[in-house]
Amino acid sequence: MVSGTVMVMDVVGRAALRRKTALADLDETERAARGQFFTPAAVAKIMARLPRVSDRGVVRVLDPGAGAGMLTATLVSHLATVAPSLQVHVTAVEDDASLLSALRETLDDCSVLGAETRLIAEDYVSWAVTSDERFDLVIQNPPYHKLRADSAADVLLRNAGVVVPNIYAGFMALAARQLTPGGQMVAITPRSWMNGTYYESFRRGLLDRVAIDAIHTFASRSSVFGDMGVLQESIIVSVTSNAVQGPVRLYSSVDQTSETAERTVPGDQVVTPDFVFVPASQSDADAVSWMASATRTLADLGLTVSTGRVVDFRSRDLLRHSPDQLCSPMIYPANIVERTVQHPRTRLRKPQWFATDSTTASKLLVPAGVYVLVKRFSSKEEKRRIVAAVWGDNRAPAFDNKLNYIHRAGHGLDPSLARGLAIWLNSARVDDYFRVFSGHTQVNATDLRHMRFPSHTELLELAQTNGDIDIAVEQLFAARGKAA
Repeated sequence: MVSGTVMVMDVVGRAALRRKTALADLDETERAARGQFFTPAAVAKIMARLPRVSDRGVVRVLDPGAGAGMLTATLVSHLATVAPSLQVHVTAVEDDASLLSALRETLDDCSVLGAETRLIAEDYVSWAVTSDERFDLVIQNPPYHKLRADSAADVLLRNAGVVVPNIYAGFMALAARQLTPGGQMVAITPRSWMNGTYYESFRRGLLDRVAIDAIHTFASRSSVFGDMGVLQESIIVSVTSNAVQGPVRLYSSVDQTSETAERTVPGDQVVTPDFVFVPASQSDADAVSWMASATRTLADLGLTVSTGRVVDFRSRDLLRHSPDQLCSPMIYPANIVERTVQHPRTRLRKPQWFATDSTTASKLLVPAGVYVLVKRFSSKEEKRRIVAAVWGDNRAPAFDNKLNYIHRAGHGLDPSLARGLAIWLNSARVDDYFRVFSGHTQVNATDLRHMRFPSHTELLELAQTNGDIDIAVEQLFAARGKAA
């Protein structure tokens, strides 16, 4: 490859200008429909540095959904600097006609640096499911949008044995299949694929094919794609095909321009049979290690968790602002204040009663009893991701769909057990663990099913706590001689 510092900087700078122009020219509605989020130059530089490359020979590179070519330009520029004798063959796939001119210009710039380039102006999914080409390196920022059932992309992916809820996972699955043995993929995506049932099939399929080499996390949700108003938690992952899982390099920074912290951890601290953990800092690792002291799941305790049955806008005819003899309490997340349920809550303007005199209502109410409620979404003012409280009443309640409720076979819990569960869930230790365990801003029922809990006896011990719950949780395990 031809090298030259000024030329390399020009290629990256020119690509950044094309990205900016493309963003300004694209129809916002069309961009959203396509799920396009163009990679900022600073993010592209982080991604380009993650692969391990030889300093000679040939490397075949694929950029699926290449956009205006920011990733390709940055990778080719990086390789021209660190491995000037390496022959780089780039295949860029993009089907948005409005971007092809900019992408061709970027590929021409890469050719000046010595790269051999090719543009495939097709839909990546359509092309990939029929192509037998293989690549040594895939670098991608795939589109992000939900897959509509029976859409063209969904049908193509399912016929290829890829079942995913979002197009970005489809791009990752197909790209992983196109890697040569030992080939690498670097992708920036939402973190959502790393846990939960929605992505379970995809996650297991991907991790059967690749080993995770490195992960880069960003503390700021708003800055990575800030010029596009994206608040999704983004994560960069680097993987190797047909490799045995080894140690994982973990990088973390506030955003793409701030100082990066680096650490290496054993692979089994990151990749488990069910989830991918991201202990980006030592405190994160400590949180995961500490949670090993808790060995029960809700199922082990004979309990389960469900999502509230009432979607308020679908049940407007059953909601009441004032109670009568045929009304039940209607409980919203806003009724949980400082870890207790306030009902009715004076400051809450929502109708806090639910009519019980209809067939529909009987399907939406929960039997009277004691339940642990957990908010699915926490407010900006709340310091904890998990917010739990105990509800108990002799009337059958209606729980809003934005609440999870823990129960025993559809019925209430022993009050002491419920109190112990709420104390555990509200503790700082559990919240720290959950932030490592889950990339979501919400707390789903599935997450709670996979969470770890103390034994039944220990939860009853916690229920006797009258002071600081964090101290009580620490003392619980200290008393068992388990390091906290």
